[in-house]
Amino acid sequence: MIPTQTPTLSEPGLLFMDMDSTLIQCECIDEIAAFLGIKAQISEITERAMRGELDFAASLTERVQLLTGLDADVLEKVYQECIELTDGAEILISTVQAHGWKVGLVSGGFTYFTDKFQARLNLDFTRSNVLEIHDNKLTGGIVGDIVDADCKRRCLIEQADIFSIPMQQTVAIGDGANDLPMIHAAGLGIAFHAKPTVQEQADIAINDGGLEQVLHFLHSPS
Repeated sequence: MIPTQTPTLSEPGLLFMDMDSTLIQCECIDEIAAFLGIKAQISEITERAMRGELDFAASLTERVQLLTGLDADVLEKVYQECIELTDGAEILISTVQAHGWKVGLVSGGFTYFTDKFQARLNLDFTRSNVLEIHDNKLTGGIVGDIVDADCKRRCLIEQADIFSIPMQQTVAIGDGANDLPMIHAAGLGIAFHAKPTVQEQADIAINDGGLEQVLHFLHSPS
């Protein structure tokens, strides 16, 4: 159900987005796995995690372990050859930025990719997982705490506080079960081409078109 009072572009706001299958059209870890010939194996685990059938942190640990020994140069190949922004992503981001909004990217994926999008799209905040690399090889480990569902929610709340933006003026967009806590916490939670459980629990489900559709639900300045 759409909230009675949705965020407005006439006041400062905060847009938080998931990366894989939201900002971009693929799951980065699945594309990395393709270079080892195990994309189908990892994709199946990813899909189950996004449906909420598996613990996200445990499933990510399992999937990253399967990448042990992969040449780290593959990450750049994935970025250049496999990743495309979702239709409407740049329109959505540039439009809210033009109205003074802040934009954050929170992902259960990896800093290699979120750092690139932060620079490319002039994002204000990113948070994701750090792949452990030794001698230019993936070790199969992650450095530090895993960015899970609760971490995404905390980051949204913390950044809203840092930028002095009321939660009513926040928007969270995601597609998987690990996005639900931040979708619930935001002033407007949006399921974008999402798994059924996310569509059921979000304020709005967008199943057709690109990310620019989000703009239809933000009040424009009068």
